[in-house]
Parts: sequence; C-alpha cells; structure tokens
Amino acid sequence: MSGAASVSQPRLAIDGGPKAFPSPRGQPQPKIGPEEFLSVAERFGLPPEALEKIRAIVSAVDWGRGPTLSRYATAHPKPPKGELLEQIAKQIFGVRYVLPVSSGTGALHSAFTAVGVGPGTEVIVPAIGFFATASAVVMARGVPVFCDVDESLHMDPAKIEEKITPRTVAIAPTCVMGGVPDLQPILQIARKHGLKVVEDCAQSPGAKYKGRYVGTWGDMGCFSISAYKVVGGGEGGLVVTHDQRLYERACQMAEAGGLWRPDRFAPPRYPGELFCGTNYRMSELEAAVDLVQLRKMPDLVARYNMVQRSILSRLNRYREVQPVRRNDPEGGVGYTIRFFVSSVELGRKIAAALNAEGIGCGQFLWPAECAIRGPDAPPDWHVYRGMFPVLLQTAPTEPACPFQCPVYRERGGQIQYRPDDCPMAADLFDRNIMIWLEPWYNQEDCQAIADGINKVLAAYCTEDPSAPRWC
Repeated sequence: MSGAASVSQPRLAIDGGPKAFPSPRGQPQPKIGPEEFLSVAERFGLPPEALEKIRAIVSAVDWGRGPTLSRYATAHPKPPKGELLEQIAKQIFGVRYVLPVSSGTGALHSAFTAVGVGPGTEVIVPAIGFFATASAVVMARGVPVFCDVDESLHMDPAKIEEKITPRTVAIAPTCVMGGVPDLQPILQIARKHGLKVVEDCAQSPGAKYKGRYVGTWGDMGCFSISAYKVVGGGEGGLVVTHDQRLYERACQMAEAGGLWRPDRFAPPRYPGELFCGTNYRMSELEAAVDLVQLRKMPDLVARYNMVQRSILSRLNRYREVQPVRRNDPEGGVGYTIRFFVSSVELGRKIAAALNAEGIGCGQFLWPAECAIRGPDAPPDWHVYRGMFPVLLQTAPTEPACPFQCPVYRERGGQIQYRPDDCPMAADLFDRNIMIWLEPWYNQEDCQAIADGINKVLAAYCTEDPSAPRWC
C-alpha cells in the first residue's frame, strides 16, 4: 500500500447505506395548473369579475405536480372521466363495449377498419348525409358506393341490393338531421349477403328505432359527440358494439399505442388483433364534458320531441307540401321540422315568408337566403354530388388509392361517380325546407310557431285534409 490514507467507498443504498437523493428539495410545480384551469373557464364565457373569483380560489390550492388530461396518465384518486363516460354509455345504450374517440369521423374510420374495410372492398353509403361517412371509407382504403334515398331522406332499402358486388363488405346507414333509417330491412339485406352494418348516428344521438337506440342495431354504431350535434361540447365521438373482437380491432385502430390491451406489449392473442393504427383517443377534458352531456341526452331528446310533436299536431295539411317521411314517428330527435314543396320557386317564397315571421328555416348549413337550395345552389358536402374529395377520386399521393388500387382493379372494381347516380337524393335535397327547433320552447312558443307556419302555408298553398299528414 502507498503511504496515502485510503478512502473508504460509500456504502450503496441497496446494501443499506444512505440514499444519495432521498427526496427533492425543490418545490413541485404543476405542468397543468391554475392558468390552464382559468383558460377553460374563460372559454365558457364567464365575465372578468367571475374569473377573478375563480383565480383567487384555484391559486390558493396546492396543485402539487398538477393533473393530466390524458385518461391513462391520471393521478387523480377518482376514476378517469373517459372510463366513467364508457360506463354511462354502456348503461344508456345497453351495449357491452364503448370506445370514446376524438371525433365522429375517428369513430367511423375505426369501425370501418374493424369490420374489414380495406383495399379491394366497397361500402354502400347513403347519398345524403355529411361526407365524413364516405370519407372514412376511403381513409380505411375502401371504395364508397352511393345508394339513393327515399322520402325519409335516408338510404332506401329497396335500392341497396342492386349496389351489392362481390367486393361489398359493409352497409353504412346514416341518420339524417334527427331522423332514423329504416334499419330492419337494411339488417335483413345485410344478413342475407353476409355483410356488416356500421351505423352512422352522428346527426341523431339518442334517437330510437322501434324502441331501441340507433347505433345498437348493426354490428357497430358510431356517434359524433360534439358541439355541432345534439349531444357534446367540443370534439368527440363514440363507437359502440356488442362484439368483443370488433371492439378490440377498433381500439387498435384508434389507439395503436396499445394502452387498451390487458398486456400492452404482448404478442397478438389472435390473428388480426394487432396492426398499425393511429391515435383517436379522447382526452380527459373532452370526456369530462361529454360525460355530463351524455347523462343529459335522454331528457334533452324527450324535450325536443315534445316540442316537435306539439307543433306538428297543430299544423294543417296542404296540397303542395309533403312532410319528410319518418321511419319511426316516435323515435327520432325532433330538432327540426322538414318538408318538401312542389317546386323550388314556391319553396323560396315560403322560406322567405317563414323567416320574415321569425321562424328560422334553412337547408342544412345554408343561411336564410338559401333556405331552399334549388338546382343552381352552390355545392354542399351533405349530398353525394357535392362530395368532391370522393367524387374526384383524388388522394394525397399517387397512385390514387383506393380507387386505383391494384387489388381493387384485380377484383373487378372500377367505380364511376356521375351527378345523376341518385336522382331522388338530388331532387329532394333541392326541395327540402327545414325549420330549426329549440328544446326550451314552451307551449306558447309552439303555438306561435305552428300559427306562423299555417299562416305562411295558407298564403301560398291549398289547404287539403287529404294531403299527407305531418305526424
């Protein structure tokens, strides 16, 4: 040994020595804290004086490390809001599986992938309804095939079978503006041909068909739970199903990180379970709002339907007016009154007069001056002939899959879209007038609206007790 004094090595903590870093000395700072909370409160439109009171309260709280707004990374002692949203949705809809996602479009993409839509396949979609249904088919690398509608503005069951080919894997009946498709014959056709049914219920959450919620009839149901719909506060969606395998495949598409799996990184448990998906996961912030919204849904739908029935029961019948056919008069969501007029010219007079009376009417997203469209109206992505991203068969890169996909061509696929493919949809969409309703209307409001509609229709139309009934 050298003459220098030897220095003993510190004992490792694993061997019973002192910890090198027993605890942090710095004060924990929340990543998400009072300012983020106030930003949300501000977005609710609270006045400055209320925000200052909230600021004083939340600033006095020890936030520690702060919360997170991701379902799988929450240290909150209560269950995640996403989990609670799933539970309440299962109870309301009576289904075994619920997948909250970031949007209705994400729900559709996940569901189409789950049922096997991919290269070389086709899905029958309605000619009326927002283009997200057809777009999600393309996103899943399938080809949408448009089916014409009937006087309900929904997919006409009598016109489905002529659209079925060996490439067809699914039918996607879509709810339109509070209405419901005629699901029973659609399901019968699907079962006859071994096809899956993916319901797009974005425009009618809470509606029922023959006493059972839409979205629960087919193999999978998709909902948009968003600020643009009857239920929802921001951007969100739901997938519901009774089928475990379809649910798990939808999870893999919507949450490819595997956090949904019992053993996240394990090999596949069965063929087709694992594949490269994306991330449509709903945040805790959205789930917290949508959980409250979903609980309100049954009462909200009941109020809408009470208002609609109250007005319809007071309306007279007119020879030139045909109310939209309702596939389930008791089951829709009554946030609109819709009817067709005998001509566009007459419809423009009626629409202008209704708006002048204070009865707001429009056609989907068009302003009052375009309350009835007519054949010279601008394009609209709610009717097939205006869905340019689909009709033009374009893609972000070449070749333009799925339309030019070799697998699709090898299977005999060569889709062509023409403006006159769905004449009923084109005609009815142009002659449709829609009156928007609010769930908080009282009986005086309903009486005044009914009187106003009768006043306008009597001025331009012929009252006829034998004309089609409103309800």
